[in-house]
Amino acid sequence: MIITADDFGLDLAINEAVERGFTEGVLTATSLMVGQGAARDAVQRAHRMPGLRVGLHVALTGGVLPVLPPHEIPDLVDRGGRLPENLQAFGWRLASSMRVRSQAEREIRAQFQAFADTGLELDHANAHQHYHMHPFVLDRIVEIGSRFGLRAVRVPFEPLPLARAVACSAPRARRLPALGWALGTGRMRRRLRRAGLACNDALFGLRCSGVVGEAALCEALDHLPPGVSEVYLHPATRSGAAERAAGVGEQATTEFEALISPRVRERLRLLQASVGGFADIPNAGLA
Repeated sequence: MIITADDFGLDLAINEAVERGFTEGVLTATSLMVGQGAARDAVQRAHRMPGLRVGLHVALTGGVLPVLPPHEIPDLVDRGGRLPENLQAFGWRLASSMRVRSQAEREIRAQFQAFADTGLELDHANAHQHYHMHPFVLDRIVEIGSRFGLRAVRVPFEPLPLARAVACSAPRARRLPALGWALGTGRMRRRLRRAGLACNDALFGLRCSGVVGEAALCEALDHLPPGVSEVYLHPATRSGAAERAAGVGEQATTEFEALISPRVRERLRLLQASVGGFADIPNAGLA
């Protein structure tokens, strides 16, 4: 069982939620955005919590800041120096332009280097908005990450029975869209296995991202399939206007409260599941 908070380093309210979620609740891992404004604070907190598993949240989309100066990656950023928000259009540009691919590769490498410079142990990698489902991005994460000790990558596969069993995700559990997503994550899994990298078997949080409250988290824990499961959230201790402008979700405090809920902690205890990070998966990173 891996319980992860994404967007570590995006905002101080997220960093606070990660620290309290780990020290007071059920959080076991987090994914760090190395290029964002609160990244330095996040790294300082992570060093105070050696048991917290920290991975790299590769950011190529979402209107966030890159690590490289904008003038070095002009085809990736807008006039404000931010990464693209239109995922589909960016995907086509990656497929059709060698310049865009070259700049994206340089940015991915810079983010892995920035993570290495923190001195934290690299538990895993994934991408903001699950953009590592794009074949080019996944390949670059695998190839570049291997030079930085990468051992595991998130596969965002949420089984239909699990999604349908939880009230907040059931309305979005449709067979045909799920089939296309399953085919994409199946390709990811095969690519990771060829590279000798570990991954999760299932995931929860995809269809109700940003709104996983106490009830939803308990329901998810009750219906997780056998194997290695990851539950991911986007918690924050505040979600006011300033935090939302930075990218914090409107219901991020609800997700934070779920992480520190005594009811959730007791439900997890009753499962008697081993908990940790991706690097704790048996034989993680071994071909």
